[in-house]
Amino acid sequence: MLVPFESLPDNARVWIYQSNRSFTEEELDQIKQKLDQFLTQWTVHGSSLQAGYDIKYKRFITIGLDQEMNAASGCSIDASVQFIQSIEKEYNVDLLDKMNVSFKQGEFVAYKPLADFRKLAKNKSVSPKTIVFNNLVNNKAEYLSDWEVPASESWHKRFMN
Repeated sequence: MLVPFESLPDNARVWIYQSNRSFTEEELDQIKQKLDQFLTQWTVHGSSLQAGYDIKYKRFITIGLDQEMNAASGCSIDASVQFIQSIEKEYNVDLLDKMNVSFKQGEFVAYKPLADFRKLAKNKSVSPKTIVFNNLVNNKAEYLSDWEVPASESWHKRFMN
């Protein structure tokens, strides 16, 4: 069952998929329609899942799930990953590659392989104050407070000297 992302409880589970490029407005409109359709039909063992989504910076797709109503199972999580893979294929983007880092350079969102981010930190091109996207947050409350943070407040800090 599709619900507005804002209406999900703070403990709703979240999955964040970062794109290796920004989506166009036309692509975003199409992706939103596909998300609406998928989340409306998303189930666990035949029961509806109460879920919503958020799209930020034209490149991050966040799916939220109220697990108090029904928790996701392996099959329903597999279905969501297959859905994301279909978006990857249709729009020729990477959404599942966890070995990349997104961070802000001014108002621009940069996307780099982890090894490149490590080099940028070493040569001080990024700093502990650089705003990074911590895609490891687990729930909506963490997403709202700890997703977009200075590198010093995230797992990224291990690359800073």
